[in-house]
Amino acid sequence: MLEVSSLGGLVILALDIWAIVSIIGSSASTGKKVLWVLLVLILPVLGFIIWLLAGPRSRKTLA
Repeated sequence: MLEVSSLGGLVILALDIWAIVSIIGSSASTGKKVLWVLLVLILPVLGFIIWLLAGPRSRKTLA
């Protein structure tokens, strides 16, 4: 059972890192970025879900 929980932890870590990178790359103000990053860091699963539904997105570049 340890392997399953470890795998879940790694998935959550990867998703949170993706969310933080996306937040930092967004066009939101610095204050909002800090609050979103803190939310994701303090509440990893719930913070990620809230960010996914309502958080700032990274800028899309057209090449």
